[in-house]
Amino acid sequence: MSGRPAGAVARFRAVLGRDLRLSARHAADTLAATLFFLLAGALFPLALGPSPELLRRMAPGIVWVCALLAALLPLDRLFGAELEDGSLDQLMLCGLPAPAVALAKIAAHWLCTGLPLLLAAAPLGLMLGLPVPTLPVLLAGLGLGTMVLSLLGGMAAAIVLGARRGGVLLPLLVLPLATPALIFGAAAVDAAQAGLDWHPDLLLLGAFLAGALPACPLAAGAGLRAASE
Repeated sequence: MSGRPAGAVARFRAVLGRDLRLSARHAADTLAATLFFLLAGALFPLALGPSPELLRRMAPGIVWVCALLAALLPLDRLFGAELEDGSLDQLMLCGLPAPAVALAKIAAHWLCTGLPLLLAAAPLGLMLGLPVPTLPVLLAGLGLGTMVLSLLGGMAAAIVLGARRGGVLLPLLVLPLATPALIFGAAAVDAAQAGLDWHPDLLLLGAFLAGALPACPLAAGAGLRAASE
């Protein structure tokens, strides 16, 4: 009995490692998402004007919206590449349940996209005039929020897998679902800037993550099974 969990963990790690190696070979995708995040954020000062007070007030929302849009960029290839080359069927036969396969690929997406966005958020926040004491709150919220975005994005990518115009449907599914994370994450930084208690907003964001963690892989697994049949 003890060999089964150990074997499942080993297969989970194998799927995760496979995706990380593939992402390393296509590092341009990670670089493109990170550069999009930085460049989109850099456009706001040009559009809003040079007012430091206005930029500082809008900075939390700017960072979060740019992170949300950047996280969407590689999602259409999250499962699509496996469907095109036929390896999705092999993944479904690797001995892992479909939700576990989906979770491994979602984890790889966060490591290759969400984590670089998190690292790039501090320079962008400073450029937009965020006070240095608020940066830990911004990064803590984005740490939770990018995980939520990867989970929601992975679920949506599996649901539209194989559908016509799936790339168009994908953001239409993810953006409304990600709205609560956007609100809580930006509100936490706003509260920190105003000297208010920011913990409730991060706790709500953590609760959102706790709900998405079991639900999204289950829905994504159902989508993968439907696409492979």
